[in-house]
Amino acid sequence: MFGTILKKKVSDDKLANVFINGLFNSIDNGFPIVAESINEDPAFVYSPNIASTNSYEFSLIVFVGNISFLESAFEPEQADRVEKLIYDKLAKVYDMNVIEFKSLLKDYQSFINRLNSPSKNMLYGMSKAIFDKYTLYNFQDEYFKRMQTPNPLFLKRMDEMVENFVWDWDAFFKKYKLEH
Repeated sequence: MFGTILKKKVSDDKLANVFINGLFNSIDNGFPIVAESINEDPAFVYSPNIASTNSYEFSLIVFVGNISFLESAFEPEQADRVEKLIYDKLAKVYDMNVIEFKSLLKDYQSFINRLNSPSKNMLYGMSKAIFDKYTLYNFQDEYFKRMQTPNPLFLKRMDEMVENFVWDWDAFFKKYKLEH
């Protein structure tokens, strides 16, 4: 009962900051584990040797995926406001102007959608995008290498990992209440 009364109120700006900082924290702490897992995955004939610091592509994929989930967590107007703030703030982080950054993320969104077609499962699309952006095709056995398609067992394992980088809006809304 007191949980709903004692929730902290948060503005759109604060929400965008918490979201961005939370995802960067998750990426900074989690990508070394993801890289190690990919490097040691039994789907590969030899290790792709992804550096634990090579998280650029991964971070963009994670942000695109999470931004796509905003619409299901908020009313459309609020989702638009929060998304705009996220773009503004991330553009600064990536040292780009907002138009360039939005274009970059739109390209990633299109890329994920294209790889994932006809499926609409964003999590699966994120896993496929990671596979492609880190050019993992040539590390597979001959069958999947020749087909230029990811081993489905690898994708299943990657889906489970990527799921850890999807923002938990339910947990957020248990602690915070949005200002209107």
